[in-house]
Amino acid sequence: MRPNRLLLAAAAAACLAVPARAQEEPEPVPIDDGVEVAAASEGEGEDPAGGPELRFGVEVKAAFRDSDANAFRTTFSTTGGPPVSLTTVDPGQSLEVPGATLFVDAAWGEALLGHLKVDVVDLWDRNPTSSDRKVDLDEAWIRYGRESAPGVPPERAGFYLKAGKIPKLERQDDRHLESYGLAATAFNRFEDLGVEVGIDLGRHLFVKGTYTQGNPVFLRDPNALAGDNGTPEGLAGQPTLGSGVVILYDAEVEDSNGDGGEEAGAALGLRFGTPDGGRRFELLAFGYRRDLATSVRLEGTRYGGDLDLLTFPPFPTYPGIDGDEKREVGANLWLYLGGFSLFGQFVDQEIAGLPRTGWEAEAAWRFELPLVWAVAGQQLFPSIAPAVRYSKLEPELVNPASTPIPSVAWEWEKLDAGLSLGITPGTDLTVEYARNRFLTARGWFDNDELLSTLRWRM
Repeated sequence: MRPNRLLLAAAAAACLAVPARAQEEPEPVPIDDGVEVAAASEGEGEDPAGGPELRFGVEVKAAFRDSDANAFRTTFSTTGGPPVSLTTVDPGQSLEVPGATLFVDAAWGEALLGHLKVDVVDLWDRNPTSSDRKVDLDEAWIRYGRESAPGVPPERAGFYLKAGKIPKLERQDDRHLESYGLAATAFNRFEDLGVEVGIDLGRHLFVKGTYTQGNPVFLRDPNALAGDNGTPEGLAGQPTLGSGVVILYDAEVEDSNGDGGEEAGAALGLRFGTPDGGRRFELLAFGYRRDLATSVRLEGTRYGGDLDLLTFPPFPTYPGIDGDEKREVGANLWLYLGGFSLFGQFVDQEIAGLPRTGWEAEAAWRFELPLVWAVAGQQLFPSIAPAVRYSKLEPELVNPASTPIPSVAWEWEKLDAGLSLGITPGTDLTVEYARNRFLTARGWFDNDELLSTLRWRM
């Protein structure tokens, strides 16, 4: 068994260790995207064996989606067949349930925390096709030591060690829209498997390092649905969904079947913040390096990831491919001023000699609304939060003379704008529109999408 599997098993076992021990005034533990869960109720009593305190969270989403209908003909065709087209994954209007999520946190005092995040249905996060697993163990890790949120200086120098299936250390975990930007989708949207260590060099300066399996390179549409590429149904001529207009992205690690070299990462950060947390600032520089695998098997597709995607039929070799090194460097900015927040990211990546850069910036402002109506002791419409995000992806590579995926070499830009309305505490409605544009040999085209998402959590 590879060490990565042992890490994942240890994290899962720690998080699922039963019974809970109630505490009088527990500190809330953030579990995902700014969601906090309450402590175990006093009625649960104490575990005589001294087990962890368990905290649970549940989130369910329902959505309306309206996607442009598009088809972009390529220069590639199978033997005797018509030219292949890149098509919108699922055009038109749809009422759907993107997914339900279970969060579990297990705390052994202040120093040791286990975390599970399990997605069911997972329609918008399937990785990499609709044939992927319908139940996904999204995160499963155990952490020793304290990890500070962006822009929150710790009380003193310290460190933490985290192991299991973990999010990328530079990922924005407090998005204000349900959609993702181009840079996030391409570089750090999905989780990896391994270990992460962080060291606070005083209150303001810190370093981090990771050693992980490395996210395999594959294809994905940057809108809500991933698209079907290499699915058994698609290869048989009966695809469930369209291919999508795809970019290269770092796919989620779902098991330890990678054959490439493990990925090493490092980061250096600087942070400042007021004691009340109302004003926070953090700047982070980071980098990663690994050797690409000859091929990586992914659930839901018969195409291989990493070099297989770029060098073997039906994907002709890209001019400029050199070696098997994958590396990236980048920088993040977080700024919080009361209800206003700003996040920015820049990434420079090279995949086997094929370079591309991406960046994005998201600004949001949350306004607390006055009490006008209440139901069952809870305020109706407690808050409203407009948000806007601009992102850009610039691949510096040339397409082969014939390829079924010319879009991976196109220049992309995406503008997301939306509004999130709190309905009651724990329930909100987000309405957003994505203006998704790309530059082809025939000029600029778009593949836009409207999302309206009702989210309930407890």
